[in-house]
Amino acid sequence: MSSSSSSMNRYWIPHLDIHKKVITQELQYYLGPEATVRSFTRDGEDGFLITTPGPCLTDEQIDDICVKSKEMWERQAAARASGGATKILKRPLHQPVVMSKTGSSDSTRRRREGRRGNDSRSRRDERRRN
Repeated sequence: MSSSSSSMNRYWIPHLDIHKKVITQELQYYLGPEATVRSFTRDGEDGFLITTPGPCLTDEQIDDICVKSKEMWERQAAARASGGATKILKRPLHQPVVMSKTGSSDSTRRRREGRRGNDSRSRRDERRRN
């Protein structure tokens, strides 16, 4: 990294009309590879904290991000409206694998053995008393 974190400038902009995914994708295009963005709340208002070695985004760049954000929200809404909710999830690697089940033979066997142990202790205690 050519510049240290102490020489980086930090700017806050409100989240109004800005999609997080869009600003994350576009920021380095506008401000260079060292620029970063993260969600940040300032005085109770949500927004984005931008860290960059140079100046912050221009009004034109922010307008462009807002336009792209609006397009992103419209695409997401269209996908939901077209039945995106009925889409089949493709998660073959996340197929659940049963490790144990309540009431399986192992747990039943352990419960029976536990009872036998208690029964034999009770008999021993009873013999000692007599």
